[in-house]
This record gives sequence, C-alpha cells and structure tokens, in this order.
Amino acid sequence: MIIETKSADPNQTIFSALSCACAENRQQSTLPAQLTAAAAAVLWQPITMADSVSSEEVAMVERGTALLRKLEINVAEAEKRTGKNTVNMQETYTVYLIEIRPAETEGGTPAAPDTLWRRYSEFELLRTYLLVTYPYIIIPPLPEKRAEFVWHKLSADNLDPDFVERRRVGLENFLLRVASHPVLSNDKIFFLFLTEGWRDAVLETGFQDKVRPDGVRFTALKQYSDELNTVISQLLRIRARVADRLYGVYKVHGNYGRVFSEWSAIEKEMGDGLQSAGHHMDTYAASIDDILEEEEHFADQLKEYLFYTDAVRSVCRKHELIQYELEMAAQDLVQKKQQKEELATGTVRIFSLKGMTSKLFGQESPEQKESRLAALEQSIQEGEETVKEKNTECQEFVRAAWDDIERFKEQKDKDLREALISYAIMQISMCKKGIQVWSNAKECFSKM
Repeated sequence: MIIETKSADPNQTIFSALSCACAENRQQSTLPAQLTAAAAAVLWQPITMADSVSSEEVAMVERGTALLRKLEINVAEAEKRTGKNTVNMQETYTVYLIEIRPAETEGGTPAAPDTLWRRYSEFELLRTYLLVTYPYIIIPPLPEKRAEFVWHKLSADNLDPDFVERRRVGLENFLLRVASHPVLSNDKIFFLFLTEGWRDAVLETGFQDKVRPDGVRFTALKQYSDELNTVISQLLRIRARVADRLYGVYKVHGNYGRVFSEWSAIEKEMGDGLQSAGHHMDTYAASIDDILEEEEHFADQLKEYLFYTDAVRSVCRKHELIQYELEMAAQDLVQKKQQKEELATGTVRIFSLKGMTSKLFGQESPEQKESRLAALEQSIQEGEETVKEKNTECQEFVRAAWDDIERFKEQKDKDLREALISYAIMQISMCKKGIQVWSNAKECFSKM
C-alpha cells in the first residue's frame, strides 16, 4: 500500500467531514443542523417504538449524509514508479494521486487538500470488498485493467501516457460514483480508503471468507467459456477468409491451363510440352474443391466446441440460479429470526410501518404475542430445513458439475489438439501437391 499524506494544517476539517458522513460516528454535532433529534436516531442507532420519525426526515438524513456534500474528491495525476512485487521481482507500475478537501470552508478560503497515492490493485480490492459486502447493490465499475478494444493506431501498452490518463479519469469517476451512493458513501472501509490504514482494516473484515470458492470457480469458468467462444469464432472467420482467397488462387491457375492449351495449338515442337503443362494446371485448379470440402470437416470440429461454450455457460447460469435460491432462503431465515427477536424484546431495529402502527393502535395482548412467537418459531424451523436442503442441493450440483467439467476439459483438449494437427497435416499435403504440379510442369517444359 502506498500512502503519502500531506496536510498544511493538522486541524483541517477533512477528517471531521469524513467522520460526519461515517455511520459509526454518533456525535450529534456532526449531523446537519436541519436534522431533528428523532431523525438523527434513524441514522446513528436502532429505532424503538417510542421514537417518532417521518419519511421526510429519513430522506433528509440520506441527502444530508451524502459524502460529496462534504468533500471534494479528485484523482489529480498519475506517476510511474519502480519497485519489487510479491515475488521479489522488479516491476514498473503506476500510482494515482487522490486529493481530498472539504467542500465548504470557513471564510471561503479553499483548504489545502490531503493527498495519498493508490495503485490500481488497491482500487480492485476496494471494489471486491464492496461487491461481497453489498451483494444487493449495483457496484460502479472500474476502468479496464489492460488496454483492450482500442483503435489499432492507439497503443495497447498499460504504461502508455494516453491509456494511463484514460484510466485516471475512470478511477476518479469510480470514486465519485461510490461517494454519491446513499449506502456505499457511508461505508467505513471506503472512508479509510480515502485516509490511512485501510488495507489492514479491509482484510480484518473477513470479506474474503464470504466469497464461496465454488462461486469463484464458476465465475472463472464462465469467463473462460466466453473467451474460448471469442477465440474459436475468430479462428473460423480467419479460416473462411483464407479459404475464399485460396479458392480464387487455385481457380486462377485454370487460366494457365487454358492459355497453355491455346499456345500448344500454334506450336509444333513445343506443342506436346505445353499441352501437358496445361493439363497439370487444370488438374491443380480442380483440386481446390476437394481441399475445401476436407477443410469443412475441420471447421465443423471447431464449430462443435463453439456450441459447447454455450452449454458450459448454461451450467454456470444454473449454478447462479441455485446459489441465488440458497441466498434468498438464508436471507428469509435471517429476517424471520429478526422478527422473532423484535417481537420478544419489543424493539424495532429499523424504521418501519409496524413500529408506527404499534404506537397508533397499542401493544398486542400477551396471547397474541405468544401466538405470533409460536408461528414464527415454526416458520424458522421450516426456514432452517429449507436452507439445509438448498445448501445440500448446491453442494451436490457443484460436485457433479465440476466432475463433468473436468471430463469435458480433457475431451476438449484431446479433440482440439487432434483437429489442429490434422489441419496442419492437410495444409502440408496441399502444399506438397502444389509443388508436385509445378515439378511436373517443369518436366514438361524441359522436354520441349
């Protein structure tokens, strides 16, 4: 982690602005002045039935705590550096300067920004953390890691100044989008990313343990199938273009045969040699039909695996569906347990219509409460059974699918290797036939 913090005055309001936006800071002085005490409770602590909070005040909290209302965040510049990587090898990499300053300062004088350097890999780590921690949120994307899909006249070098500048703009856009999000902007790790000591903090969250290994494997498999589909598609297009041009080259040789035959009619001593050479040229021109028909067999072998990639992606989609069903069942179970706890303690953890109606119409009777608790207990038991069944189903699917995927990989490697070798042998044979035709023509010319 690369951090260089520079501040003209330690009493700058940058970090107080950060703590104002952080949900863990419970000091009322950090809240916007227009918020009521009841609205503050919505943001900083669980709501009890005795609180009274309107939806307008809740919306005000969300608007007032937007990070971009308190800070200006910029990725000002990029710098190329050299250092040793994790395997102790020298490497050249790029770091990006993040500048943070309060959006509003006393007296209207712009405050000196706090600055720190971050590598692209640290942005990746932050986004991975957000993806795992907030699976229900559409996380803003990062700019591309490597120069891909660029115009052929643009450099594909990752250290090219133009590419680095485009990435700098993309990284700044990523930070601004996260900072403007009503949920992500209040994440503690994101605040630490903009200050110091964030790497240890993000690793201590244990977010990496929440990433299912089988999910990572299927994600990698889906990416591989997409890339294999692209490669085979490109290979088939290239073969089609080569075959089209080769067909033209072979058929043009038929003109040699026609011209040699016409020439032989006006020659006496050279006539037989020219006639024979023309015959060889006609045979050569006609051979392309059989050659291309044989090539189609090679193309069909590639097309088979082009369609196989769709089947692989179908397996990945099925795994995603089973995983989604498991997560929904687990989430439903958590909600039911939370409802039971709220009913037992009489405390509502979130602002809800239930809390408001309880205050308006009074508390439930003990009999009603016991009845609801019994119903929730039964529902929780059913939910636990459902989660167990879905978990077993997911594990069985992963085991069976991965066994077949390993079998498919072995089959694919064997079939494609044999297909490519056969294609190379066919091309060699075709070239030898061409050499033989011209060798025969040479013999004919020698006998004239």
